[in-house]
Order: sequence, then structure tokens, then C-alpha cells
Amino acid sequence: MNTQNDKQVVKTASEARRAKTKKTLFFIRNLFKEDKLALVGVCMLLFFIVVALFAPVIAPYDPNVIHRHDDGQGAMKRLEPPSREHLFGTTNRGRDIFSQVVMGTRVALFVGLLAAFFVTVVGTIIGLVSGYYGGWIDTFFMRLVDISYAIPFVPFVIILVTLLRPSLMNIVLAIFIISWRTIARILRSQVLSVKERPYVKAGRVAGATNIRIIFLYILPNVLPLALLEMTLRMAQAILAESTVSFLGFGDPSVTSWGQILEQAFMAGAMRDAWWWVLPPGFAIALLIVSVFYTSRVLEVVANPQLRRR
Repeated sequence: MNTQNDKQVVKTASEARRAKTKKTLFFIRNLFKEDKLALVGVCMLLFFIVVALFAPVIAPYDPNVIHRHDDGQGAMKRLEPPSREHLFGTTNRGRDIFSQVVMGTRVALFVGLLAAFFVTVVGTIIGLVSGYYGGWIDTFFMRLVDISYAIPFVPFVIILVTLLRPSLMNIVLAIFIISWRTIARILRSQVLSVKERPYVKAGRVAGATNIRIIFLYILPNVLPLALLEMTLRMAQAILAESTVSFLGFGDPSVTSWGQILEQAFMAGAMRDAWWWVLPPGFAIALLIVSVFYTSRVLEVVANPQLRRR
């Protein structure tokens, strides 16, 4: 009899979770209507995604092609200001800056999305396991987190990329190794609270396995917080890749925004050729701002107290 009652409690809890998920989706839609900054952030992020997907079509030239004048002498179009032919001007080697910025969008989103995805998945799993089981498992993972916090982020990425070899995947790997710590610690503290709720205890009594409880009972309650952290880690990864490329440790086989700024700096054009510096700089800033504005929605979902404000 008690077993049947426990199963009924679990069934009722599952229905309640589905209703809560549906309610959350409606809430997010209404929040976008009310929060204009969040809507602007989503629109900006979608714009960058579209540019990245259709970059070869949008870019008028190959970013590495050297353009020359049609005056019979073939003089290089060196540091020419913006014009109809070159919307963002040219570099000191006659390359089209607009094409470079457009192609650099792919690199920024690739690194940001891939690094954020792996960091979120691994950090979420570690946070769930650590918070749910506790004991020596919790102690082991939290000590790893403490050790990783003692490692400076950008120097670690630079050293690891240098030891392996400059490539986008190695940059993603370096960001992943050092960035999972924050999500793991935040979700672990949330799991410590969620695992004591009545429906989780009812699931144990009904015979649900630990894996089922972790991923079907606890994960849905911490998922909004994990998605919020994912957007923040995405912005961090984009900034990290730009920083590493600006310092000269980026992938030389691709065109990135940080690499464009690094080439402008090495050419001494930071002041004289403003058209070489401002487009990639604004692109980095706008993409990071769009990610942060988009996270405003997830922040309210993750923290119900903000709904009353």
C-alpha cells in the first residue's frame, strides 16, 4: 500500500515538473516582451550567428588576398580608408578588412559555443555528482576546484596552447580545462538544497536509482542555472580567444578578430589606421554584450526572486 502511495507521489511530482517547464517557457516568452535589453541581446546574437553561417557569401573577398591598383603598375592598396570597394578599408598588406571581420565571426562563435558547451556539460555533471553523493567524492572534486582557482586563466591558456601548438581546438581545450570549476561549484551548492526536497526523497523510497534521481529529479531544477552559466562561459571563451590571438598565440591558419588587432598593433597602425582597429574591436564588444543581454532572461529564470522586481 505504501509503495503504491509513493509511486503516486512520484507520478504527481513528474506531472508537476512538466507543468512547471511549460510555465517557464511561457514566462521566458513574456519576459522577452518586457525586457527590451534581453530582446536586443537575442537579436544581436542571432545576427552574429547568421553572419557566421553565411560568412563565405557575405565576405566580398578572400580575407588573405592582396589587392592592388589597376594602374598598370600593380601598386598595393596599402592602408586605404573605407570606400565602396572596401567597406572597412585595407590593411598595410592590401587585405580587405571587412572580409576579415566577417570571417572572424565564425572563429569567435566556434570557440565560444564549443568551449561553453563542453564546460557546461562537464561542470554540470561534476556538480550533480559531487552535491548528490557528498563524502569523499565531494571532497575530491572540490579540492580540484580549489586547485584550479589558483591557476591564472589567460597565462594558463597561453602556456598550454604554446606547448601543444596554436590551433582553435587547443584553445578550446585550454579554456575547458580551467573553466569547468565555476559551474561545478555553483551547481553543487544548488544540488545540496534540491536533493533534500520531498519529491527526491519520495523517489528514493519508490526505488528510483541514483542516476534516475540525479538526471530526472535534480537536473531539471538546476538546468536554468547551468544554462545561465553557459552564456557567461561563452562570453569568457570569446574574450579569451581574442586575447590569446592578440598576443600572437592564436591559430595562424584562420582569421580571427584578435589576430586582426594583433596585426594592426604590430604594423603600428593602432592610431593612424582607425578603420583597421575599430571594426574587430566593436565586433568583440558587441558579441560579448549580446551574450550578456541574452543571459538576463536565464538569470531571472534561475533566480525566482528577481521575478518580483
